[in-house]
Amino acid sequence: MSVVPAEVLPGGAPAVPETARGAAELGPPARLWPSLAAVYRAQLSRARVARIPLLFVATFQSVGITVMMRGVVDSGSEAESVVAGSSVLVVAYVALNLLSQYFGQLRASGGLDHYATLPVPPAAVVLGAAAAYASFTVPGTLVTAVFGCVLFGLPLSNLWILVAVIPLAGAALSGLGAACGLLAPRPELATLLGQLGMSAALLLGVLPADRMPEIVRLARDLLPSTYGVEAYARTFGAHPDWAVVLVDLGVCAGVGVVSLAVATWAYRRAAVR
Repeated sequence: MSVVPAEVLPGGAPAVPETARGAAELGPPARLWPSLAAVYRAQLSRARVARIPLLFVATFQSVGITVMMRGVVDSGSEAESVVAGSSVLVVAYVALNLLSQYFGQLRASGGLDHYATLPVPPAAVVLGAAAAYASFTVPGTLVTAVFGCVLFGLPLSNLWILVAVIPLAGAALSGLGAACGLLAPRPELATLLGQLGMSAALLLGVLPADRMPEIVRLARDLLPSTYGVEAYARTFGAHPDWAVVLVDLGVCAGVGVVSLAVATWAYRRAAVR
């Protein structure tokens, strides 16, 4: 009795290649920037429904504070601090308050499990959500800045500095807001932390620093949005010191990198639980 190999018989099972017997190769990991763009578009589409109420609340709040401070401050450096602080407050409202609430609710409802199954880096999720929410602050910040300058008689020539102030201050505050939402054990606590952060940005950013006690000034220096306020306020002078303005923006950028890195770590920590 002879034995014939199966591969030579008609209709026999073909031989399994040696390479197919090993483990299948995985596809290449998703790159950061394409993943970031995809998450940004998805978050932007999701938040578009709430865009009008968000713009109205953030802008109305900042414009109202500007009008209120007009009865206390006349002109000079104090008026510059009020206008700059009120403008950056729009960014703080979204980055600290709304973003902490969003990630807190996302963690409590199990929404992080959905993102954990997607082939995107954790940094893309955090950065995409932060960038989408910060995008809605641009119109409100511009409206507040223009209104404040007209109200206090300040020049509009250097309004272009907001092109740098909004993303840099927004990155620093968005990282803090996302970290608060992801690290808070309950969504109520995340909302509380976001409200406290926004209140700190209001009190320490809008009120003139010259009228604050020394210990409050030290606390003001620890708030990232302070440097965005200072960078914008310095541009109202006849001859701005652009070197100092760049230093303030550099501080915002450095804090933004650190805070977003902490938020990414917090996302990984919350997603694997």
